[in-house]
Amino acid sequence: MTNVLILGAHGKIAQLATAQLLQDTDAHLNLFLRDASRLSMTDANREQVTDGDAASQADLEKAMQGQDVVYANLGGGNIKAQAQAVVAAMDVVGVKRLIWISTLGIYDEVPGAFGRWNHEQLDPSHYIETYRAAADVIEASDLDYTIIRPAWLSNKSLVSYELTQKGEAFKGTEVSRASIADFVVKLIQNPSEHIHESLGVNQPNTDGDKPSFY
Repeated sequence: MTNVLILGAHGKIAQLATAQLLQDTDAHLNLFLRDASRLSMTDANREQVTDGDAASQADLEKAMQGQDVVYANLGGGNIKAQAQAVVAAMDVVGVKRLIWISTLGIYDEVPGAFGRWNHEQLDPSHYIETYRAAADVIEASDLDYTIIRPAWLSNKSLVSYELTQKGEAFKGTEVSRASIADFVVKLIQNPSEHIHESLGVNQPNTDGDKPSFY
């Protein structure tokens, strides 16, 4: 049995991963989010809901007690501060395995017209540089991390994806949330895989100037 702390548990990908973990594994889940009343449990024997702030090291340390894996599905303008708090709390508590959701483009790895379009869409809000700063915090840690860099997200029920490593050109333009959730679950089931890797994730054969839904 694996104990999994899911940070940002109200997120769409996190909810898909939660449902799949309940269906496909015997993991116990600690669902961490701000305003816990937004989330209801499916299986009270295997889930608990924790109200907390992912930028608060104290909140995180409390939630991490007894956990084996931390899956962070976080966002916002303070994502670097959240990354710093997560790393510090994991170091204090002694939890090593971290799965961290980031975004594409943080290494300027998206080529061609799509790369230019992606930068134009995200750069005005400094989204890319903010998420890069958070990824830098994770990569500088001594944690057993995996960083996931999804393509633009769709709500398709399709599960189909391929991976690219840091240093390789990003492939495709889009990927389903269900695919990212599936990959997260696979990492939780096989926690020794993809350690110290930052992985682009896309749906195969979706190359183009922009995602199909734009």
